[in-house]
Amino acid sequence: MIRIGIAALLIAAIAYGWYTIKAITSAPETEDVDELEKTNPVGPAFDADSAFAFCQAQCDFGPRAMNTEGHENCREWIVTQFRQYGCKVRQQHVDLTGYDGTTLKATNIMAQYRPDLTTRIMLCAHWDSRPWADNDPDEANWHKPLLAANDAASGVAVMMEIARLLQSNELPNTNLGVDFVCLDAEDWGTPQWAEDQTNSSSTWALGSQYFAQNLPEGYEARYGILLDMVGGQGAKFYQEQMSMAFASAIVKKVWRAARQAGYGSFFPKKEGGGITDDHIPINQLAKIPTIDIIAHYPDCAQSSFGPTWHTMADDMQHIDRNTLKAVGQTIVQVLWTEE
Repeated sequence: MIRIGIAALLIAAIAYGWYTIKAITSAPETEDVDELEKTNPVGPAFDADSAFAFCQAQCDFGPRAMNTEGHENCREWIVTQFRQYGCKVRQQHVDLTGYDGTTLKATNIMAQYRPDLTTRIMLCAHWDSRPWADNDPDEANWHKPLLAANDAASGVAVMMEIARLLQSNELPNTNLGVDFVCLDAEDWGTPQWAEDQTNSSSTWALGSQYFAQNLPEGYEARYGILLDMVGGQGAKFYQEQMSMAFASAIVKKVWRAARQAGYGSFFPKKEGGGITDDHIPINQLAKIPTIDIIAHYPDCAQSSFGPTWHTMADDMQHIDRNTLKAVGQTIVQVLWTEE
């Protein structure tokens, strides 16, 4: 993913058919805000140690960049794990074209809890890793693949722990199904060292672009929540601008759930920047209002995505169980209060 100014992002989105002026807005709030935001956690405890282990298991395959053995081995593991937790798994295999013309053997994975139900919430995260550490402070590392513990593995890990919890903890709304979508080919975007940066924004999120245009027949979801870089040390999750433009009601729902679960300090009620990420094509092409929970470091000199973003330091030593817990418990709160 890349963070760019909101005006530039809107121009790029229009150019690639990703944006319409009509935004998803919230209905007038009639309930007392203070009452809604009282700490009142519900649902099972999200196990941060388990999520950490799921993150480690992905990293144990090494870099999971497109067209690598680690990528294929991790795909098989993801499918096996979700099936182990009782999900029906669909795999969407497709050849995509990278920024440089490389054919990318991609697979989007959809794991479904209660696939028989028609009322559904979609959680998603990308599972491929960046092929190049092109934001590393050491130029000698710019062409090296990274482990991507946070920028990929953490989002899948949170989803997997939610799936594990659902296996033994039924949702209060027994008519609600949940989909876990692992999106591929997100991080093959044009590297910073490439000479030609023309239309670079369209080279990211290739798997979600394909997924959004090729949904399973008849598939609908109330809304989606994208999890991206949700395990980093010192992370906070600001309200991403394009999420507010497309689905402000869902942003408010999730940030309120964070406060109710006791993790409001991780979710400031402040706007962050606009992001080119997997939620853009899902909003525009699939018409599913989807928000992005993504780390924002406004005071980090190296990157507003944090000091490890697209560097060799994106490893398990920089994954924080407290961050995983805050995001995971917030998602539990959302699902267990969904009517």
